[in-house]
Amino acid sequence: MRKRSDMFNSPHRPAAAAAIAVFLQAAAGAAFADAGRLGGELTGVGAERAASKDGIIPAYGAPDAHLPGWTPGKKREDFFKYKSDKPLFSIDATNVDKHADKLSPGQVALIKQTKGYRMDVYPTRRTCGNPDFVLENTRKNAAGAAKLGEDGWSLKDAVVPGVPFPMPANGAQAMWNTKLKYAGVGIDMPKVLVALSPRKGASEWVRASTTQIYYYPWGKKGSTALSQLPPIEYHTYFAYEAPTALAGQALVYAAYTDKASETFYYFPGQRRVRRMPTYSYDAPQVGFENQYTVDEPRVFNGTMDRFEWKLVGKKEMFIGYNAFGMYDPDAGFDAVAKSDFIEPAQRRYELHRVWVVEATVKQGVRHVAPKRTFYIDEDSWSLVAADDYDAQGKLWKLREAFVIPVQETGSCDNPAFVQYNLLEGRYLFDQGPLATGKDLRWVVEANEPKFRDAYYTADNLRAISER
Repeated sequence: MRKRSDMFNSPHRPAAAAAIAVFLQAAAGAAFADAGRLGGELTGVGAERAASKDGIIPAYGAPDAHLPGWTPGKKREDFFKYKSDKPLFSIDATNVDKHADKLSPGQVALIKQTKGYRMDVYPTRRTCGNPDFVLENTRKNAAGAAKLGEDGWSLKDAVVPGVPFPMPANGAQAMWNTKLKYAGVGIDMPKVLVALSPRKGASEWVRASTTQIYYYPWGKKGSTALSQLPPIEYHTYFAYEAPTALAGQALVYAAYTDKASETFYYFPGQRRVRRMPTYSYDAPQVGFENQYTVDEPRVFNGTMDRFEWKLVGKKEMFIGYNAFGMYDPDAGFDAVAKSDFIEPAQRRYELHRVWVVEATVKQGVRHVAPKRTFYIDEDSWSLVAADDYDAQGKLWKLREAFVIPVQETGSCDNPAFVQYNLLEGRYLFDQGPLATGKDLRWVVEANEPKFRDAYYTADNLRAISER
């Protein structure tokens, strides 16, 4: 056998090196050629620019969602250019089979089994854009700057803020696109009502008044290599204000790009902060009767390492879009929170193209929902819906999030979502300002303490909890 040193000194080495160089040049050329599709047949973030064959989904143009004059404190919907749109038709139990090919299995099941449920469908408005620096960073990523880790799920590098993989080759890449979609440096949620509908036969809602903050360290304007930043997907702060049994409890949570999340929890009765290593993945959230897991907010809130991610393809689907009714702080709770669903008038649906990603739990790993199907809007990379299946393979939960164009960021976001437990007939909603009296606030400059890393430490959690 030839020694390794002999191999490196082989007369064939120059030829081999030349072959490798040619291969790398070809690969780089292919990447740049793909990147050239952005801004042409594809939008700047990788969506199909063309209209659908039947014209129901229009061709993508310059987004023009907002009327001038909005300032914080004014109602967002009043400045939506298409506020006067009327529903084209409604989908309910009488006609759901006719539209089933453009719905998820969970949506079909919900409509069929829920008396009075209705989905109002409006004209499709492609209102989601992004700032120029996000589009420029996305082009760099498409040319090869973005890379997954060797484990197949972690994110090794990308130019941020930008879409890492605008033309995804696998499910993990598509999921990172939704995790790193641009929403400024964070969202301040001064008051969020988390509400869980009553058990069947009962009338008492579970309601929790909370304060929530999301901070995206990579969301600052400009262009930065993710590998030059701490490996943080986001930080969050969460504090209960009500009910009395939970008031004062609070946590800080760090989601990482390359490892499992980390949670520190403050217990006011003990005046202590504890690390909660198991408060992640499918652990039940405190206070919600085992109806709500840690990784369910925002449709998917978790580390991706427990699942295999398969990119199924794309489909046309009715999804919550331009749904400003889900972000109305002045809506009355009783007017919008019906016993089995949110009032239909609050939920605007449109036909859009979505990416479909299947998540299957890995062998040797457990999760209460071992199979999940996710649906991602092509224009904004917003995670708009998910179907969860239980250990017996039964369709179990449906989550829907509601996209709106955001005045502060020049992009779209969709924190407000609803989750339906199809087996138990209960639902919950979270992370919107619905019926709270206080709007959300998207932030684009990290000029406040709550949008700095130091805010999300165990020591600071105790300090702000004991003020």
